[in-house]
Amino acid sequence: MEKSCSLLVYFDKSTPAIANEIKEALEGNDVEAKVDAMKKAVMLLLNGETLPQLFITIVRYVLPSEDHTVQKLLLLYLEIIEKRDAKGMVLPEMILICQNLRNNLQHPNEYIRGVTLRFLCRLNEVEIIEPLIPSVLANLEHRHQYIRRNAILAVMAIYKLPHGEQLLVDAPEMIEKVLATEQDQSAKRNAFLMLFNCAQERAINYLLTNVEKVAEWGELLQMVVLELIRKVCRTNKGEKGRYIKIIISLLTVPSSAVVYECAGTLVSLSSAPTAIKAAANTYCQLLSSQSDNNVKLIVLDRLTELKSSHGEIMLDLIMDVLRAVSSPNLDIRRKTLDIVLELITPRNINEVVLTLKKEVMKTQSGELEKNGEYRQMLIQAIHSCAIKFPEVASTVVHLLMDFLGDSNVASALDVVVFVREIIETNPKLRVSIITRLLDTFYQIRAARVCSSALWIIAEYCLSLSEVESGIATVKQCLGDLPFYTDSEEGDSADSSKKPQQADSITVSSKRPAILADGTYATQSAASETAFSPPTVVQGSLSAGNLRSLLLTGDFFLGAVVSCTLTKLILRYEEVQPSKAEVNKASTQALLIIVSIIQLGQSSFLSHPIDNDSQDRIVICIRLLCNTGDQIRKIWLQSCRESFVKMLSDKQLRETAEIKAKALISYAQPDDLIDFYHLKSRKGMSQLELEDEVQDDLKRATGEFLQDGDGANKLNRILQLTGFSDPVYAEACVTVHHYDIVLDVTVINRTKETLQNLCLELATMGDLKLVDRPQNYTLAPESSKQIKANIKVSSTETGVIFGNIVYETSKVFDRTVVVLNDIHIDIMDYISPAVCGDAAFRTMWAEFEWENKVAVNTVIQDEKEFLDHIIKSTNMKCLTGPSALEGDCGFLAANLYAKSVFGEDALVNISIEKQADAKLSGYIRIRSKTQGIALSLGDKITLKQKGSG
Repeated sequence: MEKSCSLLVYFDKSTPAIANEIKEALEGNDVEAKVDAMKKAVMLLLNGETLPQLFITIVRYVLPSEDHTVQKLLLLYLEIIEKRDAKGMVLPEMILICQNLRNNLQHPNEYIRGVTLRFLCRLNEVEIIEPLIPSVLANLEHRHQYIRRNAILAVMAIYKLPHGEQLLVDAPEMIEKVLATEQDQSAKRNAFLMLFNCAQERAINYLLTNVEKVAEWGELLQMVVLELIRKVCRTNKGEKGRYIKIIISLLTVPSSAVVYECAGTLVSLSSAPTAIKAAANTYCQLLSSQSDNNVKLIVLDRLTELKSSHGEIMLDLIMDVLRAVSSPNLDIRRKTLDIVLELITPRNINEVVLTLKKEVMKTQSGELEKNGEYRQMLIQAIHSCAIKFPEVASTVVHLLMDFLGDSNVASALDVVVFVREIIETNPKLRVSIITRLLDTFYQIRAARVCSSALWIIAEYCLSLSEVESGIATVKQCLGDLPFYTDSEEGDSADSSKKPQQADSITVSSKRPAILADGTYATQSAASETAFSPPTVVQGSLSAGNLRSLLLTGDFFLGAVVSCTLTKLILRYEEVQPSKAEVNKASTQALLIIVSIIQLGQSSFLSHPIDNDSQDRIVICIRLLCNTGDQIRKIWLQSCRESFVKMLSDKQLRETAEIKAKALISYAQPDDLIDFYHLKSRKGMSQLELEDEVQDDLKRATGEFLQDGDGANKLNRILQLTGFSDPVYAEACVTVHHYDIVLDVTVINRTKETLQNLCLELATMGDLKLVDRPQNYTLAPESSKQIKANIKVSSTETGVIFGNIVYETSKVFDRTVVVLNDIHIDIMDYISPAVCGDAAFRTMWAEFEWENKVAVNTVIQDEKEFLDHIIKSTNMKCLTGPSALEGDCGFLAANLYAKSVFGEDALVNISIEKQADAKLSGYIRIRSKTQGIALSLGDKITLKQKGSG
């Protein structure tokens, strides 16, 4: 067992100090040498050495020292040495230090008295403490506040010992008198804390007697008052009406810490709209007044919780919350926008959008380095507002279209996606959006943004003037044809001036040559000698984005350009009565499309055109040469219908998610129903009346059932020992974010008393035991509840193992019962989350840890296997239902989840059905940290084989 100590010092045992050297230094008169010797002694003791020979030397030469540092080190030494023998009796030599401690408690120096009193707080031996009690009590009335506050803590520590109530029978009464007369705020806080822990009724009486003065007390005392109120109201909910008035009075104190705790306490105790609104107002004031980013993030978390449970009250405070976007921190801005977007209503949408527009315009200044990311967040927020409330789209769409040429590709892509959705859902804006898009198209510099913009032009240019403008814009951005030329073709004018005999020489000296693909071609000697690589034909100054992107080898964009021209020509045929004009436009479009293929097949670019893009461009050529009515319908109508279906699927998904978040609970048939209007209202404040109404509503809807779900608790119970063991133990494991609480029930199944029974626990992984459970004495056939708290620091599967150790009167050796291991499931830390496709791809490229798991399952249906993995891993499928429809024997899907520590977990499932109906493929997991990737891979490997 580790010894408890308030000082932990690293010490290298490879060069231990010799006990004789320490002894000599302690016996000398040099104070500095004594300090060094005491430090070495303490370090050796902390590293497991015993050094029994030093005790008498320290008693003789160190106890009389007047040096403060030596006295402090002496108390540390006395704290960590073994004070009991093997039988549990206090060592006789410990009596020697009692007189020294008594002298210190009566010392004229305040520091010596104070540190000695603090030392007594950590002493557990009653035999040593008992003679010192009169001196401790005398210090309660000392003139110096430092001594009084430590004397109160010493009294509390002594009173809380196993037999402390017998040593200090009237301690609560004495401390209550001290509390009534004490002027120092820290000493007053310690006195109230002692009553809170040891005599709660006295603390409550003192609080209720001084209700009017609570707001004038110091910050430390007010914090203890709030802790007392929380404890009392949890045990007796009927009393909370008396204390809520105290909490509300504390909301106006100058201390930010007290105000924050008040708001949290108010929310935990009351559901009344008045109380919730007061708490929300307090959080908003803290959000605007505090400059620390960490404080703002914590306050935003509290506001997020309020929004989930009391959204209707938060609606009036949406603009107060939105002011937090003025902070330069991106995390604060992101959380603020997340809260605001779920609180928008027809009543406040105009104010919110106006503020977001102002923020977007501020990002154009370029003063801040992360303006691009912030602009992207604002664009996404405006997008959400415009989708929920289409009437505001007209006020923002033209402003956002100025950012189509933004250097931040992600924000430009968000803008074009927003425009694409708005032009479909708001037909009245179609003409103005198309006009603006054609005017600003040349500013777009990103290939993906160009592709989406070209699709919009092809689908929504409907009138004759729009179609002609669309064709002209594409031609202008492509520039003059051809895209490249060979040198001999460029010098054709000069060669025509040469004498005719030069041509005859060139013709007569032709010979076969082998090309790169292995075929033969005829090459003239003149062209061979004059050969030079092809060069780019520079376009006009206005020819920009499309030409430059094509010359980089982006043939996916070339295929999009071809499809856009094809759709525009097909629509041009419908709106242009002149056949000659149609033929002319069709010929020009064919020339452009063929030039794109020619560019892809030339040696000018380092890599040729890919097969998919070439096939798509060839289809466009065939379509322009021979158009059928069925094909025309597919190109001009079916594409738009597919897009409309995609938007409706997205809306259905969002609606389903909102419904899933809603709390579905029912009251039990035999639950008590209170009729609010028939209750006595005598002596109840308006706040208490509102609270009663809210409690009745919660009870009627079954919300209170969530707190006492006994069936859920039974599922968390793990058996730790066997039924035949002398000690039976089982644990209820509760995981709450960063904490794991083990509630262990230990039953003595023997006829003997078990002494010094201790639950010894150890952890593996990123788990840390907060405090070690104390020793207990267990009567025959009795039980004991032992609680252990464990801190979690990362999303990783951890293991808790240990044993139960005890002694009996018949057997002197200690008996050990080994416990079953407790495996902490990673599923307790992660929850489904949503992110965009672009964000998923970005994270997938950035994250360095990958775990690749081969599919090995008896499930034969692809969708059934996907559903099983989603259920087993508690993740969200980002791939839409429409993308998973059909039965083609292949399936690819992306899953996403987020841990309570903010870690992202990405999963890609790629499976294929084999000829024997079995599934094969891989599940790839990526994350920023190794722990979550490995733990999630182990979970999938364990769960994928069957539906169990």
